Amino acid sequence: MIISQIDVYQVDLPYAGGTYHLSGGRQYSSFDATIVRLTSDTGLTGFGESTPFGATYVAAHALGVRAGIKEIAPAILGLDPRRVDRVYDAMDAALVGHSHAKAALDVACWDLFGKAVGMPVCDLLGGRTSQPMGVISSIYAGSPEAMRERVQAHRLQGYRGHSIKIGEDPQLDADRVMACLADRQHGEYFIVDANGGLTVETGLRFLRLLPRHADIVLEAPCATWREHMSLRKRTDIPMIWDELANSDAAVAQLISDDAAEGVGLKISKNGGLTPCRRQRDMCISAGYSLSVQDTVGSDIAFAAIAHMGQTIPPHLLRCVLDTRDMVSINTASATQKGAFERHEGWVTAPESPGLGIEPNMQVLGEPVMTFTDSAA
Repeated sequence: MIISQIDVYQVDLPYAGGTYHLSGGRQYSSFDATIVRLTSDTGLTGFGESTPFGATYVAAHALGVRAGIKEIAPAILGLDPRRVDRVYDAMDAALVGHSHAKAALDVACWDLFGKAVGMPVCDLLGGRTSQPMGVISSIYAGSPEAMRERVQAHRLQGYRGHSIKIGEDPQLDADRVMACLADRQHGEYFIVDANGGLTVETGLRFLRLLPRHADIVLEAPCATWREHMSLRKRTDIPMIWDELANSDAAVAQLISDDAAEGVGLKISKNGGLTPCRRQRDMCISAGYSLSVQDTVGSDIAFAAIAHMGQTIPPHLLRCVLDTRDMVSINTASATQKGAFERHEGWVTAPESPGLGIEPNMQVLGEPVMTFTDSAA
């Protein structure tokens, strides 16, 4: 089996809640998705997605994803998609960095791989666990009362975890957190996510305004490694790394530095399922807790999240992010009845081959780029 054709699609994904607010005044009302389809010489197809949050989040943006794919695609035509590490070697040789561009192609290879051998991706990644996965909501920054209401609305939908966005005035951020915790239910899990928006000073002021034993986990407080380590020395609040844990080398270094209690694996930011598989194993070996997420994305992105999350031992998996709730367009449906449906805050990966999705080609439209192996 070889990759004989690569089609690239562009889809606008409107934010389901109107406007999404991050620290530093960053706002997003729509997300620019890049979806790829790999076609093999046997006629099988595989799909992958990469949807950056926007050009002001991390060093990735939608036009850059498609420009990167334009550089990479010719290098993987004619390769066997089942040899995922060798395909990744070819991508790295064709273009240094640009993990977001590689992610969509890599996930599509895994989808093809699973279909070719009749197995779900989670089993190819190491084997599914027997437990369903808790789903976390994303509560964007707003007034404390509005955020409290959004937590309650997600709670009524069955969410067991909540990611609370902060990163502005310390007092306002403390008020936001306490409002979100006000109606806390037994077994709920709260991540306070600054997306790198705190300095050491504002971080310390914020933490000192919280009750002494507030049961939270602080995610990605600062933008740089030095700031993060400085803040870590001054608090006993558990920390999770996200934006800075974006490569094998970074994960190895943070384990060596004892820099956190956990890592948030974001599929597209970290380059796809192939590097996330390695980073998952590194974190499990170190006893780190893990969440599996993506910056944003549609049904295709969530399928990759669910399959990776399903391979993590339940005692270390804190949550998976259901990106589908962030957008108002469905790009795919499940090939297995009832797959990917939430039940009282829990979800499981399907048992159907590949990612277990059937893309909606009417939504995807016509490809904006096509690459063909002339030798196929």
